[in-house]
Amino acid sequence: MKKLIIYTMLLSAAMLAGSCKKELDINTDPNNPSLANAEPNLLFPSAVAYTAGRIGGELAIVGGIWSQLWTQSVASNQYKNIDAYQVTRADFNGSWNELFSGALTDYATLIKIAKEREDWNFVLMGTVMRAYTYSVLVDLYDQVPFSEASQGEANLTPKFDAGDVIYTALLAEIDDALSKDFTARSNTLPGTSDVVFPVGKDEPFLLDKWIAFANTLKLKMYLRMINAKSSDAAAGVRKLYTEGATFLEEDAALAFYIDQPDKSNPLYEENFRRLNTTTNIRLSMTFYSWLATHADPRVNEYFTVGPGGPLAINQGDFNNPATNPWGSASNLFIDPTSPVHFISKAESYFLQAEAVERYFNGTGPNGTTGKQLYDAGVTAAFAQVGLTPGALLTGDYAYPATGTLAQKLEAIIVQKWASLSNSHSLEAFFEKNRTGFPKTSAVYSNSTDGKTWAANYTPGYWVYPKNAVTNGQFIKRFVFPDSEIRANPNVPALVPPTTPVWWAIK
Repeated sequence: MKKLIIYTMLLSAAMLAGSCKKELDINTDPNNPSLANAEPNLLFPSAVAYTAGRIGGELAIVGGIWSQLWTQSVASNQYKNIDAYQVTRADFNGSWNELFSGALTDYATLIKIAKEREDWNFVLMGTVMRAYTYSVLVDLYDQVPFSEASQGEANLTPKFDAGDVIYTALLAEIDDALSKDFTARSNTLPGTSDVVFPVGKDEPFLLDKWIAFANTLKLKMYLRMINAKSSDAAAGVRKLYTEGATFLEEDAALAFYIDQPDKSNPLYEENFRRLNTTTNIRLSMTFYSWLATHADPRVNEYFTVGPGGPLAINQGDFNNPATNPWGSASNLFIDPTSPVHFISKAESYFLQAEAVERYFNGTGPNGTTGKQLYDAGVTAAFAQVGLTPGALLTGDYAYPATGTLAQKLEAIIVQKWASLSNSHSLEAFFEKNRTGFPKTSAVYSNSTDGKTWAANYTPGYWVYPKNAVTNGQFIKRFVFPDSEIRANPNVPALVPPTTPVWWAIK
């Protein structure tokens, strides 16, 4: 119980840290004492809390809006710039600083200490979570400090490395961590400090789950590379399968939150509790049109639906009068105790389904088919909100087993998109940039009543947001933040946020 209280306090501190670290260089954090004498069992939950606090909080809001699952309310102003693609150097400084000076610094220190002690359990845990955190930053910014980062005062102006170089290095680091001797006497039991796959104080380390997490993260990263490094992606995926890699069959997540101020789910904390309102984020017509077309019951779990049923706002149409139907559009629902997913069980199955279809003609080396994995993914996605797909799995959501590869991939990615609402919405934004799914509409959804849409609009197709400022171009990335530009002369030249990152469809 004492350790639970300590870790809860660490989570609170990590989620609050953004308010006092807005202007820090990524290598230093004067608000925290030296990490020289830190212990891995305290560093790990702290680092994970930093990662979850930002990726599951502020960045989840961006992801949900930019993946057109959600949109800005007409009755408030909080996220208008995000919905309008009006991002600047002043945005997301807190997330940049906290992920670098908090999460990545903690992971680097943890890994260094654990390697010196040959404590390979903590090396694996730290390496996987560090790679996960870095991959998100690369996917958002394209280039970030890596090879010279986390050196403290030894290097306050680290160079920026190319995204593909970082991916290659991260994959090699994961492989190295997986190669260690986990039977060595120098290993220690993480116990309750393992907040991703929790166990009791003296229970065995869940090595098999961490290996599956590592393999699933590798699979995701290889699939991310298909447009830019197709041969490397294919070789990496095939190697995973020929070596009999195991993949996640449960969520890799931080499910640690309680319904108390500064201890709840970071999206709930960021959007609801701190703003003292539940009405900033509303159901997007893009997402609603798809859910409604298929009579998908998840709309009632993802959003707060009134007596008249779901109501949605056209993506980015926040300047409409705050009257019915727009003022009554369905609000995003987040339980304060909801977990932050790093990779969900559903996402793992969808990744495997794509890999089997792309590289093994629909049947993996172990005999599992793309259809079986897709069905498992859809079922797991519904289970996240306490539902089952029922007849949808053999009806509207039936897998196109006899279709083309493009049709199969579209089915997989669109279902993944739907599964990521209220879970890990940033991933849906990345997947659109990688695959082109869901497809883009040539016309606006143009709803006038919040329930129906234009006759020539295809439900679920993405639309260019009504008040966007990028001349018809969809946003693709973040721009480097002011806090880093001012502190580091090695920041690369700024590029428009509509420029694809290295792995995206050009």
